[in-house]
Amino acid sequence: MSQQQQTKKGASVLIHPKRCKNCGICLEFCPQGVFAWSADSVVEAVQPEKCNLCRQCEMRCPDFAIFVQEIA
Repeated sequence: MSQQQQTKKGASVLIHPKRCKNCGICLEFCPQGVFAWSADSVVEAVQPEKCNLCRQCEMRCPDFAIFVQEIA
């Protein structure tokens, strides 16, 4: 009998600062609460470990400033 090992996959969430206009759409659509406002009113990915790879932020970003990659 063989055992299968399950590995939890994570995500890398990158915000391209020159493209992002801080509209907040990613904050509104992220079901996991990955994003938050910084003290400087800039959107940051503060909890990328919560990302479930739905890519709603990436799809809805009007400036193509967010990139989500799966990491093993």
